[in-house]
Amino acid sequence: MQEPIFEREPADPKRRHMNPLLKLVLELGPLMVFFFANSRGEWLAERFPSLGELGGPLFIATGLFMVATALALAVSWLLVRTLPIMPLVSGAVVFVFGALTLWLQDETFIKMKPTIVNSLFGAVLLGGLLFGKSLLGYVFDEAFKLDAEGWRKLTLRWGLFFFFLAVANEVVWRSFSTDFWVAFKVWGIMPITLVFTFSQMPLIMRHSTDEAFKRKG
Repeated sequence: MQEPIFEREPADPKRRHMNPLLKLVLELGPLMVFFFANSRGEWLAERFPSLGELGGPLFIATGLFMVATALALAVSWLLVRTLPIMPLVSGAVVFVFGALTLWLQDETFIKMKPTIVNSLFGAVLLGGLLFGKSLLGYVFDEAFKLDAEGWRKLTLRWGLFFFFLAVANEVVWRSFSTDFWVAFKVWGIMPITLVFTFSQMPLIMRHSTDEAFKRKG
């Protein structure tokens, strides 16, 4: 039987797993490329004139962000022969809004990308709950094993958190400079997300089905 293109459901015993650290690198790598390229855009344009043709630093960063995202998805495919759902959705939005940014030379599109992605993730997670599906398992099944109630509660909280991130992005890009927005995107969103993630550990501990994990906690 032919393997599916997209990752299997979390409870599927045939689901292929990736090293959690490598998975984190593949998800955060493109974002770090984006930050570096924006901060060193002029330097990159001097050494690689073809990049300079894309426009200013943010446009160079956008182009490299698209390339890095495609490479991360390709590596995921090569390692497990399936495409991860959440990064794939995010990547699709990156390609669409990145292409519009470069084609129209308008920073607005790439700045709106986090708003669209986070709103989409929030809507998907909360919408899934309406149909009795806790879709967050696709993201965290590598790290946690929870009972059904735990996944429902965690999915609800993350769905609301994604909407919070969408609102935060809108406030920042509309109120501050491009450089501040880029810095916030990397050095603001990540710490906020980590704090939120760790704040969910009590819930995870209560609903974990992994006895070894409970003992460690």
